Amino acid sequence: MARIVGFEISSQDPEKAVKFYSTVFGWEIGEPNWGFWPVKSSGQAEIQGGISKGPHDYPHGTRIQIEVDSIAETITDAVENGAMVVREKMEFDEFYLAYLVDPTGVGFGLVERK
Repeated sequence: MARIVGFEISSQDPEKAVKFYSTVFGWEIGEPNWGFWPVKSSGQAEIQGGISKGPHDYPHGTRIQIEVDSIAETITDAVENGAMVVREKMEFDEFYLAYLVDPTGVGFGLVERK
């Protein structure tokens, strides 16, 4: 079973969003990397998240990230069941990431560990 491993808050003003969430909720925000400010959670070691500037196709909102064994296989299954690929598989230091939209318009990410 795939599990939720993270979240990403997209904003066109990520610095303002960082200030808001750290002030209102006491979130500890790390230094940005690739334009992504990691949220350091406590008590939830398995769910990590962050704040970033939303891309043109997802300027505002929150996406969950779901860890899967194979992004390629999951994309095939998702598309066969009505999903749309927004960003093909991208490579980062320790994982791969892709973004999709489900048949109802809800965006989500797929994470595959290296």
